[in-house]
Formats: sequence, C-alpha cells, structure tokens
Amino acid sequence: MKPGLPTAMERPHFIGIGGAGMSGIAKILAQRGAQVAGSDSRDSETAQALRAHGATVHIGHAAGHLAADSTCVVVSSAIRADNPELARAAELGIPVVHRSDALAALMDGLRPIAVAGTHGKTTTTSMLAVSLSALGLDPSYAIGGDLDAPGSNAHHGEGDIFVAEADESDRTFHKYSPQVAIILNAELDHHANYASIEEIYESFETFVGKVVPGGTLVVAHGQEGAAEIARRVAGREGLTVVTYGEEEDADVRITKITPRGLTSEVTVVLDGRMLTFTVSVPGRHYAHNAVAALAAGVALGIPAHNLASALGKYTGVKRRLQLKGEAAGVQVIDSYAHHPTEMTADLEAIRGAVRGGTSHAEGVGGDSRILVVFQPHLFSRTQELGKEMGRALALADASVVLDIYPAREDPIPGITSELIIAAARSAGADVTAEHDKAAVADIIAGMAKPGDLVLTMGAGDVTDLGPAILARLSS
Repeated sequence: MKPGLPTAMERPHFIGIGGAGMSGIAKILAQRGAQVAGSDSRDSETAQALRAHGATVHIGHAAGHLAADSTCVVVSSAIRADNPELARAAELGIPVVHRSDALAALMDGLRPIAVAGTHGKTTTTSMLAVSLSALGLDPSYAIGGDLDAPGSNAHHGEGDIFVAEADESDRTFHKYSPQVAIILNAELDHHANYASIEEIYESFETFVGKVVPGGTLVVAHGQEGAAEIARRVAGREGLTVVTYGEEEDADVRITKITPRGLTSEVTVVLDGRMLTFTVSVPGRHYAHNAVAALAAGVALGIPAHNLASALGKYTGVKRRLQLKGEAAGVQVIDSYAHHPTEMTADLEAIRGAVRGGTSHAEGVGGDSRILVVFQPHLFSRTQELGKEMGRALALADASVVLDIYPAREDPIPGITSELIIAAARSAGADVTAEHDKAAVADIIAGMAKPGDLVLTMGAGDVTDLGPAILARLSS
C-alpha cells in the first residue's frame, strides 16, 4: 500500500462511482493502492477511466454487486436510502462512509486548500491543480469536473498539497480542516437544505471554523455574501484573512481586466508589486477566480510571480464555457451555469467575447448572435429562482428552454419551465419552449447563421446536445 491509504478504505465499494465527486475519490484511492469497486446507473467514459486504474465498475444497482469482504461502502448525499447495495451493506455490517469523510481522510497529513463558494469552485480548484502541477509541485486534487480527458478530475500526487472542491450544498464541507480556505461567494441556493441566507452564512462560518490554527482564509472582498462572512470571522485567533477584488482596500487588488476574445489579461497588486498574467477563459468572474487561486497559493508560500505565470497554463475545464466545436460558421459552447448569477456571468462573458472577436474563429463579432439552449436544474431551484433565471436569459438574443432536469428530486406540483419562460418573455427575451430534447438540434440549425454562438447551458444532460447540434449544422 502507498502511504496515506486509510485501512478502512483498502477495499471500498462506491455506490454511484461514476459521479463527479465520487469518481475522483475512487481514482485517488486506486492510485494509492486500494482495491476499488463500485456501481453506477449507466456506463460512461468516467467508468471506463476508472477501470483503466484497476477498479471494478458494475452497471446498475444490485445487492450482488457488493463484495462481502468490502471494508466500507462510500455514498454521496444523492444515494437514496432504499438502494439495494446500501441495504446489503447493512445486512453484512459493512461500515457506510459519506463521500466527504472519505475525502477528508485522504487529506490527512497534507496541506489542504479547500475551495468553497456558491459558484466557481470547480474552475478555481482546476486553476490551482493545473498551475501547481505546472510548477512541478505534483499536488493531489479532487475536482468536480474533468480538466480534459474523462477521469482527469482527480490525481494522487507525491507533493504535500491537496486541492479540493468544498461542497456547501449539503454542509459536508464542514468535514474538512484546510490550511487555506477560499470563499468565492455566498448566495442562497440549495433550497432543499437551506431555508434562508442566514443559514448559508452560518454554514460558511462553520466551514471557516475548521481552518487549522495558523491557517488562512482567502475571501472575495466585493461579493456581498463572502464579505459578510469575512466580517463575522474577523479577529478570530489563529486565522489570517486575505481579501481579493477590485476594491481599493482589497489585500490583493485587481487593477485591470482586459478581455482578449475568449481570454483575459489580468493585472493585480500584491504586497506592493504589480503582476500581469493571462487567464485562458473569458469573463470577469473567471479572472476573479484566478486571483483567488493566486492568493491561496501565495498563502502556502509559493512565489507570486511563479504562480501568476503558471496560471496561464490553465485552459479551461469541461462544461465551463467549453468550446465543443464549430460547424457552418457557428461555434457551440457548453456552460454548466444553472444559478441566475452564473447564467448572467457566462452570458456577459460571451457577449464581451463576441464584441471583441474571438481567438477560435474568424467572423464572430459585429452582428453575431448568442443562442442559448437552457435546461433548468432541480424543481426546488426553479421554484425559488425561476424568475431570476428568466431575466438572465434576456441577455441572449434567443433561447430554447427545456423541461426541468430533476436529478435527485421529485417533481413539485405547479413548478415547470413555464415559470422561467414567462419571466424571460416579460424581460423582453425571445424564448421557445421545447419538451423534446431530441428536437433541439433541428430548432437551432433553423435559427443559427454563420458567426453566431450557441450556448448549451445547465447542470443536467443538456451538455449532450452539443455534438448533436454540430452534426446537424454540418449537414
């Protein structure tokens, strides 16, 4: 066994092993020498990547998939109590471990950076993983999305730094004890678990309380929720608070963000020194994410100029304004945005890229239009934020809105995509409702013209439409 493998995880079984968070932990355990097994509802490239690391991956959920000699069963909050493998674990007396506890155990003995916030966690974690790797520090990391190839969301490194996405949705980020914590923002979301913004703030306060003595909190100075948490924890003994943002009194001050097509050039002042570096994704919010990563790395003692240069190696992560391709002069880009703030930020970033031209294709700009295919994610989120989602879609030239992707939720009576569509139309948006996802490629092909940008947007399976749209445009 490689060092750092908890005994209880020598033969783990993951229920839902193909999920973004679960697959990363499974991969790290396999790289550390564990005999990993698990199941998922469907086969995938992620499952295939895990098999390449020696994991046994069953398709479908059945009691027989769980080996009697498994040392633990790992679950996420999405696994229902009636799962047959979970029931079998109870019969066999096999301990059940939550994903967050498994991840916390993997961080033991290392210097963890935990990245938290309602938006931007995956991007910021990825920026740190890529830049630290580029500097030869070989960090371990667990990210909520693939960097490039399937299965690239995690890595067991030989270095002493562990970079992890810290999920606030179910309060599991309270399990971690980071040396550096990042709070990018704090807004009301995850309505099934939080009843108010005050509960969100209290949860983030608890997260900050887990920072090890002598550790650092990196926090967005100009974001209302993050700034509120910073105020609440100010003066805590053993905690250094570092703020970043465009405000004059920010500790790491962003003085300039220059859009350059689908990239940005960012200038900051840190400890009295000016640094300029490139962020290879468009938009002000991604520039802020990069500066948060810079501040966190500096807090661990990494020279700022080295890290700033290495951040330029980051070229994006799947589903975060990811270019899927171009056909008939039309670019198709995929966005994971599903909260109104994320939707607005990505649409503004794309608008900025269109106005300034792009690095990917000639002819984009001028009369180019932004066409959005939006799939709402979760009934509870749509119930609380549907009107704001609709208003965000007004930033597009035209949109196609699909039915709600339920994920782990049961339907809520009266809550449908119509809530978003009505709000979008009230805001002056051109919106088409479509219940049949298979019809979208034809609809977009009929709307798009050379120079346009098509944005597939949402946290569900809307991402699968990119290739279909490109194929239809090509034909």
